[in-house]
Amino acid sequence: MLYKVRDEITKDYDVVIIGSGLAGMTAANVLGRHGHSVLLLESHNKLGGFATWFYRHDRNHVFDISLHGFPVGMIKSCRKYWNKEIADSIVQLKDVRFVNPQFNVQTTFTKEHYTETMVEKFGVAKETVEAFFKHLAEMNFYDNSQMTNRELFEKFFPGRNDVTRFLMEPITYANGSTLDDPAITYGIVFSNFMSKGVYTFTGGTDHLINRMKEELLKNNVDIKLQTKVEKIQIENGKAQGVYVNGKLVKAKAVLSNGNIRSTVLNLVGEEHFPADYVEKTKAIRLNSSSCQVYMGLKEGATIPYIGELVFTSTHPTYEPARLLDLKVSSRTFSVYYQEERRPRIAIVSSTNCHYEDWKKLSKEEYEKEKEFMIEETIKGLEAFIPDIREKLEVVEAATPVTVERYTLHPKGSSFGTKFEGLDVSMNLHKTIPGLFHAGSVGIIMSGWLGAANYGAIQVNAIESYLGAQNVSV
Repeated sequence: MLYKVRDEITKDYDVVIIGSGLAGMTAANVLGRHGHSVLLLESHNKLGGFATWFYRHDRNHVFDISLHGFPVGMIKSCRKYWNKEIADSIVQLKDVRFVNPQFNVQTTFTKEHYTETMVEKFGVAKETVEAFFKHLAEMNFYDNSQMTNRELFEKFFPGRNDVTRFLMEPITYANGSTLDDPAITYGIVFSNFMSKGVYTFTGGTDHLINRMKEELLKNNVDIKLQTKVEKIQIENGKAQGVYVNGKLVKAKAVLSNGNIRSTVLNLVGEEHFPADYVEKTKAIRLNSSSCQVYMGLKEGATIPYIGELVFTSTHPTYEPARLLDLKVSSRTFSVYYQEERRPRIAIVSSTNCHYEDWKKLSKEEYEKEKEFMIEETIKGLEAFIPDIREKLEVVEAATPVTVERYTLHPKGSSFGTKFEGLDVSMNLHKTIPGLFHAGSVGIIMSGWLGAANYGAIQVNAIESYLGAQNVSV
C-alpha cells in the first residue's frame, strides 16, 4: 500500500528500509516478492534517491537530475530483480564524444573501439593495449593490491597524459574516481563498461521510477514518502525497528539505504558500536559531488545531432583536480533528443565539484557563482550549437548544496564514499545483528548498477538473518 503523508504506521514489519535509492528499492522489491512484509520509507516526496527528476512549464519539460550511464549488466539485473518491461527499456548510447585540446574522438565506448582508437589515433602498440585490458580483466576484488590508478596508467602508458585522459576521465565523471584511488576501483568499473558500452533508460527517469513503484506495490511493499527516520531502535544489541515522528515502528530487521557514516553515527549512535568500528566509520571519506545545468528548448526548436554523451574540456591537459574547480573548465553534456515521452529537447550539463566551495559562499556569492556557471555552460554548448542561446526556454542550475537538501547526502555527495566505506557497510550486520546497509560505497558499489546489485546482495544476508530468527523462536 502507499501511505498518505498523514497516515500513521500501526503495523510491525519483517524489514524496514530507510531510503529509496536504487539499492533500497531493489532490496524492497526482492524481499516483497519473496513474501516478506516490507516498509520502504523515503524522506523526499518521490522515490529514487539521486535517480530522480523534475518538471517545468506544466510538464512540458522534464529533466533527469544527473547523468545516468551504466554497463550492459543493468539489463540482466533489472530482468532478475524487477521485470522484463523495465529491462527492455534499457538502450545503448551509441555515440559518446570526447572533445578537448588533446583529442577529438567519437566512440561506442566498447573495448573493440577503444582498442582501435588507442592504436590508430594515439599510436599505442596493440600488444600494450591488449595487455592493459587483460590486466583489468584479471583484477580481483579480493586481491590485496595497493596499486593506484596513477601507477596503473604509468605502468602501461608512461608519460601519456592524453591516453590517461581518454581512459580515466569518463570514469571520474561516472563515480568520482581519482588517480590516487585504488586501481581495482577503476579496473572493475571500466571493464564492465568496456564489455558492451554505455546504456541508459529510454523514456526518462520519471517513467522508470514510476514503473518501479508499480512493481513494488504489486509485490505488497508498503511505501511512505515524506517520512524522515529519526532513529534506529537498538535493543538487546539488535536492531528492532525505527522511530518515525517519535513513534516506534517495529521490525525484525532494518536496512539503511542512507549514507553509511550517517547511519552509524547519527541514526544508531556511537554508543552501540565497538570503538574500532566507530574509528573506521569516522575515517571514511566522502566522494565528490556535482553541479548540473538544466536546459530545456522552446517548443518546436531543433538542434543538429551532436552525440548523446559529450565529454568536453578546454583545459590543455588531464588534471583530475581541475575537474573539481569552482571555475570549471570541463563538463559533460547529456543530450535528450525528442521522443514520444519527451516532446521537447533537453540538455543536462554535469560537472564534478567540491561541496565546500559552494557551502562557504554567502547567499549573494552563491547566486553569482550559479549565474557564472550557467553562462559558462551555455558558452561551452555554443561551440557545438552556435544558436543554442536563442532556442532555450528553461535554464536552471543545481549545486552540491541542492543535492544535500533534496537527498540528505552528507556534503551533497553524488557518488557515496571512497573505497574504505565498503568494508564498514558490509560488516554492519555482523556488528549489530539485524541492521544492514546498502548504497553507494567503495566506488564499485556506486552508480545505478552497483547500487541495485548491492541491494540484491544484502537481501541474501537479510533472509539468512530472518530465517535464523524464526528457527530460534
